[in-house]
Amino acid sequence: MERIECIVTAPHVFTMAGEGVGYRPDTALAVDGGRILKVAPREEIFARYTARRILDGRNHALFPGFLDVHMHMSACLLRGMAQDVGNWMMHGFFPFALHLDGETLRAGTRLAVLEALRAGTTTFGEYGMEADFMASLAEEAGFRAQVTVHFRETEDRVYAPEELYVFDPEKGRKGVERCRDVFERWHRRGNGRITVLFGPQAPDAVSLESLRRVRELALECGTKVHLHLAQGDRETKQMLWRYGKRPIPWLLEMGFADEHLLAVHLTDATEDEARLVAETGASLALCSGSIGIIDGVVPPARAFQDAGGWVGLGSDQAPGNNCHNMLNEMKLTALFNKIRYADPEVMPAWRVLRMATIEGARAVGLGAEVGSLEKGKRADFFLLDLRKPTMLPVHEDPLRNIVPNLVYSARGDEISLVAVDGNVLYEEGRFHTLDEERIVDEAIRLARPLGAKGAALFRELRGPNARSMEEGKL
Repeated sequence: MERIECIVTAPHVFTMAGEGVGYRPDTALAVDGGRILKVAPREEIFARYTARRILDGRNHALFPGFLDVHMHMSACLLRGMAQDVGNWMMHGFFPFALHLDGETLRAGTRLAVLEALRAGTTTFGEYGMEADFMASLAEEAGFRAQVTVHFRETEDRVYAPEELYVFDPEKGRKGVERCRDVFERWHRRGNGRITVLFGPQAPDAVSLESLRRVRELALECGTKVHLHLAQGDRETKQMLWRYGKRPIPWLLEMGFADEHLLAVHLTDATEDEARLVAETGASLALCSGSIGIIDGVVPPARAFQDAGGWVGLGSDQAPGNNCHNMLNEMKLTALFNKIRYADPEVMPAWRVLRMATIEGARAVGLGAEVGSLEKGKRADFFLLDLRKPTMLPVHEDPLRNIVPNLVYSARGDEISLVAVDGNVLYEEGRFHTLDEERIVDEAIRLARPLGAKGAALFRELRGPNARSMEEGKL
């Protein structure tokens, strides 16, 4: 018999292979060297292999790990500080975000990793200010990270509603240089777990010259441009003032949309614009919870999919979405689209599960490595405890209800084990590679001063939350 590192077995396995959820009963995975050697009936695997460790998921379901394709984890210490505000960026987020420094950004990132990992996220698509830290944390803690090097060219200050952003060309030049630097130092590090994308903030936040340079660099490096696009009416206004065109028509005219583009949000896009972007081969990062809270909008993801585009799900940031939990993101994506189209058959549970796994992996260029449990792929997976009240009862015939219960009922505590490259990172409430107590204590300590530092500007701007505080409603 062949000796391998690990065998994982469960009575219900959802491989995500094929066009659906790839369900297989009483199945086991043979894992060695971080990859899946074979997916087969339990008896067949145990007849061929012996393993150093057996993960026996009796009473569990086995799934590929979630991909959260768009996150701003470094803002996590501002959770709950910018909700229910129309002018989210200036009246909600900015008064406090001005006071985030390297220490608080790193503490927020660690806290977000705890939250997301225990809820089944194995690939973290971070779009933040601390690319080097995120990459080093992923290398040390063992999770998969797609790190985006973020930069913007606008001067950092509060802009009036009708004021055109002012560009600082030196910021743009340094931003593009940093993309190259981080890529050269981190791409494919950590046994290939770390990949690097380039993140100009949005078409309205960087100059045309910088967008051209960063796109050329992405083509040279064989990576993607991770770009907020049509993310709201403020972006549309800025583009109309500066170029006389809406963001998507302008981007298409400039030739910036193709398979190297990961477009984020499409909040202010029409369905026709969404189809046009999808037809170029670009992918979409859909952040339903964040955009619902920030803008009260359901982006045209269905039109994007209907045009053949890949859509992955992202939790965005805690000051907008409040959480980094892909179970929440799947549920909101399904519900919001059913409501938007007044059709309960739109975005069924199996489809949003694919968006959180294999379709998300394809959207960010990792479809050959993760997103499904198939021979040759990386062994990123989680075990779901079917004995938890939110998953009960389990029906198998005439309808298997595990996937609907996962999407519409699960909260995260049902996930008992999470592994990346076959290495168990979280098991039965304990992290194996992260010090939860230290991370939580640090987050509490560093978050306390942030409110006081932003208080004066918050009250001066007197947005809805400031007025709610004055009136004793919060």
